Amino acid sequence: MSSSTTVRTTRRRTLRVAAVALVAAAGLTLTACSGSDAASGAAKASGQTDTRPAAVGEQGAEPQAGAEPQAGAGAKAEVVGKRSGGSRAGTGKGASPVRTQPLPDGSKAEVYKLGDLHYRAKIVNKGSVLATFEANQRDAGLDANDMFVVLTMGGEVHSWMGGGHQGPGTFELAGGWTAKVTKIGELRYRAQILGREGAVYGTVEANGHDVGLDANGVYIVLSSGGVISAHQ
Repeated sequence: MSSSTTVRTTRRRTLRVAAVALVAAAGLTLTACSGSDAASGAAKASGQTDTRPAAVGEQGAEPQAGAEPQAGAGAKAEVVGKRSGGSRAGTGKGASPVRTQPLPDGSKAEVYKLGDLHYRAKIVNKGSVLATFEANQRDAGLDANDMFVVLTMGGEVHSWMGGGHQGPGTFELAGGWTAKVTKIGELRYRAQILGREGAVYGTVEANGHDVGLDANGVYIVLSSGGVISAHQ
């Protein structure tokens, strides 16, 4: 090979190496910009406030003979600090409750109407909001330190103390109902409401938050920890 051929070959190799270096540098620049944009987007997302009530689980419809109502996503419940004194009303500035009802532990429930078959209850004690939960087209429930509260989709509040059974297991409930409670995940329990001869009349599921049910005048709460209680 002549010396001129060697020089031309060396120049071609040098140009190719330089081109590869430029492409690699461009790739690093794009990656850095992309990461910066992602970080900026994450910062914007983290700065946004979601004012919607947290969807803690699903609520069951009222059991009726010959049909098995399934848990629906219409009702939402949120425990604010689980009786810790936190608050998140979301009822609108200046809104007034449609009713206020005393509860057996000395607190009170303030009920707000948000729409047709859509109500929110705030559990209040000495001016502090201890919990909020919401019934939207479905009943809702709350286990507040062994005080059980059901908010119906019609805005009625029913509450009682004690009587809880720790699932999994099968338990006799008020009103002649039987509940078969099974654990299906972390903080996730399902209760089948059984009638005569073991027929399933309804199903409720607590997935990360408590649920409630009006079973023909028998009020049932299933907590996310698998505790079930009923009152007639």
